[in-house]
Amino acid sequence: MQTSLFSFELPEELIARFPPEKRGTSRLMVLERDSGNIYHRKVTDLPDLTDKSSLIIFNDTRVRKARVFAVNAETGGRGEFLFIEPVAGRDAADFSTWDCVVDKARKKRIGQKWLFPGSLTAEITEAPASDRRIITFEKPLDESWFEQYGHIPLPPYMKREDEKEDSERYQTVYAKNTGSAAAPTAGLHFTPDILESLEEKGIQIGWVTLNVGLGTFAPVRTEHIEDHSMHTERYNVPDETAELVNKAKKEKRNIIAVGTTSLRTLESAWDTETGKLRRGEGATDIFIYPGYKFKVVNQLFTNFHTPESTLLMLVSAFCGRDKIINAYKTAVQMRYRFFSYGDAMFIK
Repeated sequence: MQTSLFSFELPEELIARFPPEKRGTSRLMVLERDSGNIYHRKVTDLPDLTDKSSLIIFNDTRVRKARVFAVNAETGGRGEFLFIEPVAGRDAADFSTWDCVVDKARKKRIGQKWLFPGSLTAEITEAPASDRRIITFEKPLDESWFEQYGHIPLPPYMKREDEKEDSERYQTVYAKNTGSAAAPTAGLHFTPDILESLEEKGIQIGWVTLNVGLGTFAPVRTEHIEDHSMHTERYNVPDETAELVNKAKKEKRNIIAVGTTSLRTLESAWDTETGKLRRGEGATDIFIYPGYKFKVVNQLFTNFHTPESTLLMLVSAFCGRDKIINAYKTAVQMRYRFFSYGDAMFIK
């Protein structure tokens, strides 16, 4: 299947570069999965649009201030490092070697030493891809270092530097487990009031953690989507969430994923042999595109995604490419705001 089938025309002015003035006030396009019918509501209407027997799953990952600037120890040149994940392991004691996405990669060669804030030095030890470098510090990093010296890693299409407001608004209100290099953006719409309204209606809420890295947002550079390879991302399914999902599946109730990261976690953790969701930690490189048969999720709350992205391919698999492309054309005509800080879609 050609990557170009997932392209669409998007006026530059519809890209949301800043969040809405108030969290939770964005527009919501409702797309009926079977019929393709579309109607327009607000995010605050979601509890009224959701059956009270439903189970809704959120990704509670927290975005690390993973964008850090450093200086070449030899030349004095400035460079940017986006810290994706520690290489040696997930414990704090192993946080000395990191996989990073870098700018001006040709100038970042193995053996170079770079001076980081806080009087720390790191050496480039590997080059696993054209735009990635493995760097090793003389001691492990901790989250306080990122909080003090790092920047919120806003997507490049925002075409601006992060601001103080982004430290709050590029996190979900329920963010808990630090480890992501990008936000699970569908969750940015939710407020404590919306969560409370869902619970008051009797809708069950469950949590998973998927640390968002390269796998979710890496562009598709191949002509045919089948030739694209996803990077691996780590996830965790708590015992309680596995029990909730397995019970909902048995009772044939709606399971709603908030965001593509929650959906990918649930689909990755499903055990086809036992017909149950596996609990605990795991890793996934799942690539969902048209033809995929969904095993867990049957409703999806998501944002509007970039052209020719794996995320657009995922929602096309969920609802049908023609329906999604038509919905996106309608969104452009209706002046919806796109991408991370943009409006939302509920596919039901």
